[in-house]
Amino acid sequence: MYRILAGQGETDNLLPGEHDHPLPLATQRSVVSTTRVQLHTSAVCLAQRKKVKESKSAVRDERKRVKDAARLYAVLGIPRGGQDKWPQCDLAKAVITQDGLHSEDAPESLTFPEGAVNVPSTLNYGISGDSKRMLFEVLPVLSAERGRVHFNADTVQETEEAMKHEVEKANMFAKLVSLRNANAKGIAYENRRRCIELFSTPETANDTGRPEVQAAILTLKIRNLWEHLLKFRMDIDNRRALRRMVHQRAKVLRYLKRKDLDRYEAILPRLGLEPGSVEGELVV
Repeated sequence: MYRILAGQGETDNLLPGEHDHPLPLATQRSVVSTTRVQLHTSAVCLAQRKKVKESKSAVRDERKRVKDAARLYAVLGIPRGGQDKWPQCDLAKAVITQDGLHSEDAPESLTFPEGAVNVPSTLNYGISGDSKRMLFEVLPVLSAERGRVHFNADTVQETEEAMKHEVEKANMFAKLVSLRNANAKGIAYENRRRCIELFSTPETANDTGRPEVQAAILTLKIRNLWEHLLKFRMDIDNRRALRRMVHQRAKVLRYLKRKDLDRYEAILPRLGLEPGSVEGELVV
């Protein structure tokens, strides 16, 4: 059996017949390596680097958020350190957002003897009022009774079966024209229609030349473009378009101020704007 010689005095303690040959070099290395076990794997190093990177990213995002919150939003009409009045204004309550579409109210139920038609609360392409009543209340009944002049037992049964089929078709059509299926252009069209309807007067309905209507449409476009630029800060072309729309809105509101001061002071809170966002020099 081999033994490691720890010192010169250990050779005297060997029994007769035992050899004082040292262990081979490879065996000595294995013994020494097992005495000091320290795991240094690449997975641990990668986890530490990832943790440091995530912490730096969180600090950078927090600094960006604080910087954005402390800016003078000439775009949004918020003074430095002020409160955003957008959630409480009339325009914000009238327009439709993606989150609002998915959290909309329960659909309206139109009950017939043969079934019920579930009409969504928001329909696409301005379907409302008389057109909504015509599509989901009158049209199914007329389609079921089409071509039937004399009514007897057979025709009544056929009419009931046809009415059940028309109710199914009306439910499928209601899902098709729901605003949830619309793209960005469809939602923008509906929001523009709502802006025109909200800021027009009863005497001049759908008056797109009214300064209040133009300011409302521009404010909605500015809000949407601002949210886009917060995600894509290097989009230079849209940033230039944002500047043009901000100055165009300021020009419209200054014209309204010269024409009628009362209308100017009444429209600012309805749009969630402050006077500082349209008066004086605007730097965006």
